Amino acid sequence: MRLNDSRLPAFVQAILACLTLCAVSRAEQMQPAAPFILGYTDKLSCQPGEEIGFHLSSSAKQAKLVIERRGAENERVYEKDGLACQTQPIPDRASSDGCDWSVTYQLKVPETWRSGVYEATLETTDSEQPAKSSILFVVRAAQPGKDSKILLQLATNTYNAYTNWGGHSLYSYHDRDGLQGHRVSFDRPQRSQFSNWEQPFVKWAESNGYVLEYAVNSDLEFRPEILQHYRLVLSVGHDEYWASPMRDHLEKFIGNGGNVAFFSGNTCCWQVRSEDNGRALTCWKQWYNVDPLFRQGDQRLLATLWSHHLVERPENQLTGVGFLWGGYHRSHGQFMDGSGAYRVHRPDHWLFEGADLKRDDEFGSKDTIVGYECDGCEMTWKDGLPFPTAKDGTPANFQILATCPARWAPGDSYWYERFPKDRVGAAVLGVYERGGTVVTAGSTDWAHGLRGNDPTVARITHNVLRRLGGTPQK
Repeated sequence: MRLNDSRLPAFVQAILACLTLCAVSRAEQMQPAAPFILGYTDKLSCQPGEEIGFHLSSSAKQAKLVIERRGAENERVYEKDGLACQTQPIPDRASSDGCDWSVTYQLKVPETWRSGVYEATLETTDSEQPAKSSILFVVRAAQPGKDSKILLQLATNTYNAYTNWGGHSLYSYHDRDGLQGHRVSFDRPQRSQFSNWEQPFVKWAESNGYVLEYAVNSDLEFRPEILQHYRLVLSVGHDEYWASPMRDHLEKFIGNGGNVAFFSGNTCCWQVRSEDNGRALTCWKQWYNVDPLFRQGDQRLLATLWSHHLVERPENQLTGVGFLWGGYHRSHGQFMDGSGAYRVHRPDHWLFEGADLKRDDEFGSKDTIVGYECDGCEMTWKDGLPFPTAKDGTPANFQILATCPARWAPGDSYWYERFPKDRVGAAVLGVYERGGTVVTAGSTDWAHGLRGNDPTVARITHNVLRRLGGTPQK
């Protein structure tokens, strides 16, 4: 149906023309002021020998591309001058459906590139005021598990969920129209959270001689075969959004004897569904009754809380802990004068070996390792020690090693069905076994203790990597 179709009534043609003009106007408003250069890659991760496409839009005609590997040090590995650029339009639905920009530059990843997190920095070169931006991507190991038995998977689903570029994210607080989106595309410039959480962990680990191999969230979903090559899988920081196949594959890995360490918090809180071959995510969050699957399909796949009573798969079953029994510490107005430290309950556990801790000692306050968002479990106390009730999905053999008070913000309960308004929970550091061993830190901010060189946080992290990773330091 075309706007100039004479078969349409005049008033319908006028309405359609108005809607089209509004869409064009909105797209023009989203176009950044010059100078600018923006972009995304057509792959979140790749292997040496594969091609990765850079989709760029710029007010300039020429740009420079510099690629560095982010590890113990920033290692420059590639440089390209004279990149021909153009301004590409921003569709009105860019945030949900992608930009559909043409490929500006195609790079064949050199065989010599090690697995790692790579940052491509773009800079305009033909304007008085140069503009800069960057794109993050991961290079997976050419031969998974050959150089390391430890795999760190980046929380790229969470990066996308919080990115509001193009109009919408999965949140309303920074939305273009004050609305909450339910679909987000990777085919647009992304706002990475890497520097706040995973980067300090990576820098510490590689500086201390650990060799890691890298992947992204969607690799657990679409490339589960890589897991068989590793002994330990790491989740670091803010790993909030998980698709069902991701979780299925990781739980199978654990059942077959693989180990997982969740140095993260708010982990596996929301279920998402991947679309467009992994280039977009859908999540209806608290509006689960608007999800097309509601009452029509498998309710366990509803794109809402993993702990929702219709999904019946609380994240506690995977991680040992969950956000509904945790909440905030020194964030969102909760425990703003809290210590930011864990209190030790079982100092004789192997996790604390060499840390010289006693019962009721605290650690991590200097760097506020318990902060922002935290996960916990329902517990009961006996003889001054906490034990899981196992009523919330936490495995009965889960050992609560340390805790710190946490709580949801008062208004949060109104958004989630069957959630009490007055619950006080805790961030929980603990361990359980189910084929393999699962360790959880219960806080997004564990890596801040590594950045601050906290000796206890470092010792515990050493113990986990050495015992569960199976690969000694170099």
